[in-house]
Amino acid sequence: MRDLSVKEGRRAFGADPENYDAARPDYPAWIFERLRARCGLRQGARTFEIGPGTGLATARLRDAGAGPLVAIEPDPRLANFLRRRFGDTVEVVNATFEDAPLAPAAFDLGVAATSFHWMDQQAALAKIAKALRRGGWWVAFWNVYGDPDREDAFHDATRELLRDQPKSPSHYAGVPLPFALDAGARLADIRAAGAFEDAQVEIGRWSITLSAQQVRALYSTFSQFAVLEAAERERLLDGLETIAEREFAGRVVRNMCTPLYTARRR
Repeated sequence: MRDLSVKEGRRAFGADPENYDAARPDYPAWIFERLRARCGLRQGARTFEIGPGTGLATARLRDAGAGPLVAIEPDPRLANFLRRRFGDTVEVVNATFEDAPLAPAAFDLGVAATSFHWMDQQAALAKIAKALRRGGWWVAFWNVYGDPDREDAFHDATRELLRDQPKSPSHYAGVPLPFALDAGARLADIRAAGAFEDAQVEIGRWSITLSAQQVRALYSTFSQFAVLEAAERERLLDGLETIAEREFAGRVVRNMCTPLYTARRR
């Protein structure tokens, strides 16, 4: 077992953008309701997004009126997918966030959706603070697959199969809580940046129901699978699909958590 590097993470999701886009569940509607009510998401809100992937959150931001909307994506395959998907309605920057040019105090809203665990927190928050105008908002949210407070039969049934997988920074080995659910650490990071106020977290809990084929498609989008040799990846996906069919009759319920962190630029 090993931990994945940031460099690996920046190339882990672009091999099959179409499957990623189809297999990943959307973000709950309440996230974008909070952004409108609390964080100034509106027509003409100048917005940047870090690590948009295939644009699941990007589409919701655009449809809510965010614009100009700058999507900063390090993987060129995903950047091309975003350009095809959004055309000239979204400015796609193919760069790491560290290297992306952002004018100071130019944005009303900065967003990261299931991506900020791949960043150096203090360096990234310093750059975010510089890019936001005073009174602008920083927002980070995740779809977390699993809930520490609820039983998860499929997770238990597949624990042995997946025991030796590499670990993502979303939940490194030996760390008691997933990155996104460690609210104390995440709020401490925001406060340590020294540039934000009114930092808050809200966590929504829900579930998804997946067929055996949907389990396979979803797990194939995870970074831990993407970095494996093809034969090993297929062996594990075969195993997951078989467990879903035989032990769960092709109907797998996964618990989900969606934490939302918001903070205002001083």
